[in-house]
Amino acid sequence: MSTLVDCYSAALASYGFCVAEKLLDPGLVLGIDRELDARFSATPACEGAFYGERTKRFGSLLTRAKDVERLVMHPLILDMVERVLSPWCDRIALNLAQAIEIHPGALPQLPHRDQDMWQGPKGTIEYLVNVMWPLTPFVKENGGTRLWPGTHLDPDVKSLPEAEALVPRASPGDALVFLGSTLHGGGGNVTSVPRRGIVVSYCLGWLKPFELQWLVYPPAVARHFSPELAALVGYAQHRPNLGNVEGQCPSILLKDRVPDFLPAIDALRPDQKEVAAMFVRSQLGEMG
Repeated sequence: MSTLVDCYSAALASYGFCVAEKLLDPGLVLGIDRELDARFSATPACEGAFYGERTKRFGSLLTRAKDVERLVMHPLILDMVERVLSPWCDRIALNLAQAIEIHPGALPQLPHRDQDMWQGPKGTIEYLVNVMWPLTPFVKENGGTRLWPGTHLDPDVKSLPEAEALVPRASPGDALVFLGSTLHGGGGNVTSVPRRGIVVSYCLGWLKPFELQWLVYPPAVARHFSPELAALVGYAQHRPNLGNVEGQCPSILLKDRVPDFLPAIDALRPDQKEVAAMFVRSQLGEMG
C-alpha cells in the first residue's frame, strides 16, 4: 500500500488532485446509496447561489448509513491525508461527511478553494484534504467535479477559464482526492438523471470544522464508535491542551459515568513536556 500512497501523494503534490481507483467494492458503495435514497428524496433543494438551487446536500452521514465508516476510515486515504496535513498539526480531524445530489439542469458551481473558509495565511499551509466518493459515475455531462490543475501552487489565482478545468472520470469504489487549496467546483448537469456523491473532508485538528462533529455526533452516539473514529470526530485533545473537558481528553465523555470532579491533566507535545519539566527542576534547584 505504501507504493500506492507514494504515487497518489506525488500526484496531489504536482496537480492538486488524483483519482485513487477501486479502493472499495462498488457493491458496498451502491449499498450506501440505497440506504441514503429515502433521505435524498426527502431533503429539500439547497438555497443560495453557492450551494445551487438544483442541488441537495445533507450531513451526519456516520448515522445515516452503516458503511460510511468504511469511507471515512479507509486506511489508504488516511495515510495520504496524514502525509499532507501532519506537518502543521498534532492530529487530523474530520471536517465533514456530506452527501450531494446534483439534479438535471443544475448550473456549474462557482470555482472556489475550500481552505478559504478559514482566514489564516495561504500558500504555505494545507488546511484540508477532500475525498469525493461517487455514488453514481462522475462524468462531465452529469456534473462531475471540475478541477483546475496546479492551482494549489498559487492561492492568488481567483478564477481561470472553464476550458482549463478537468473533470476526472470516477466510478463507485473510486475516490477523487483533492487539496483544499485546489480551485474546484461541482459541474453542471445536462443529463436527465441526478449525480450523487459523498464528500469526506479532513482538516488540521486545531481548526473549527465545517460540520460541528461533536454536535452532530454527541457522546450518546460517539460512544458506539471505535476509539479511532471517536478521536477523528473530536473526542481527542490536540496538544497542547486544546479541546479539553475539565482539563482532560474529551473521550472521558464516552464513559458510562463521568465523575463530577476531575483533575486537569497536561496534554503536551514531547518538546513542551520537556521544557515544562526543566523549568520545574530549575525552580526546585533554586529552592534547594
